[in-house]
Amino acid sequence: MSNNYKNSELILNPDGSLYHINLKPENIGETVFLVGDPDRVPVVSAFFDKVDFTTQKREIVTHTGTRNGKRLSVISTGMGTDNIDIVLGELDAAVNIDLVKKERKDAHTSLNFIRLGTSGSLQGDIPVDSLLVSSHGLGLDGLLHFYENSEPFTDNAFIESFIRESGWNSHFARPYLVAAGEQLFEKAEGFISGITATACGFYGPQGRTLKLNVSEPLLNEKLTAFRHDHLRITNFEMETSAIYGLSKLMGHQALSVNTIIANRITGEFSKDYKKAVKEMIEQVLDRLV
Repeated sequence: MSNNYKNSELILNPDGSLYHINLKPENIGETVFLVGDPDRVPVVSAFFDKVDFTTQKREIVTHTGTRNGKRLSVISTGMGTDNIDIVLGELDAAVNIDLVKKERKDAHTSLNFIRLGTSGSLQGDIPVDSLLVSSHGLGLDGLLHFYENSEPFTDNAFIESFIRESGWNSHFARPYLVAAGEQLFEKAEGFISGITATACGFYGPQGRTLKLNVSEPLLNEKLTAFRHDHLRITNFEMETSAIYGLSKLMGHQALSVNTIIANRITGEFSKDYKKAVKEMIEQVLDRLV
């Protein structure tokens, strides 16, 4: 690949910021919290000591400031791995590409990406309102297949065992497995942890039936029952595998932390998930920042 980028590939706004995220390098902290909901951005930044930059474009809202002397950002991604592809790709470009010359920088900058999200438990012993850290992201979404060097995540003993034991539908994308960033995961010691399965949608891809019947009615049961060595699949959501996979490929640290707001086994849903999410945010910022 050329070291230079065409205007059609690296798209900038008139002020020189990245097209979708509306950010320049100086607007981004060394740790970036990723939230799906734009309304959750000010909830996170309320825990900063100071906010000195804000911007919004479409559903992507960013607040940047400081906490305990560290430069932090929180950005809303919207829902799904397709949005993660946009947001993480442009965040990496902002710090690792000279946006004026449109050339890669010689020195690489590694960011910390921490997802603060919500999720549904796939295990009966993980209750609603609990906090879960993803040791791995199990991608059922197919995103990573569009990038080179993703083979180690798709061709390994775990994936082979999962495909075989679950009777994985050959019409679906081949799953992939990516571990959390080691440095960040070590700081989360003591939290509930497990493999987070990432779907490409909320209803059919997560086994929910409304008007349309699903092609894999036992999908959730298969995920719940699967074991590989000491690992089990603990929860279902729509972003973690892309965050972990893209971060590994681009040279960043990533950690996904979820408030469990539903238990798909017991059928329970949180009575006050906003309170539980706020408690998660406070715990994560106290522990990791």
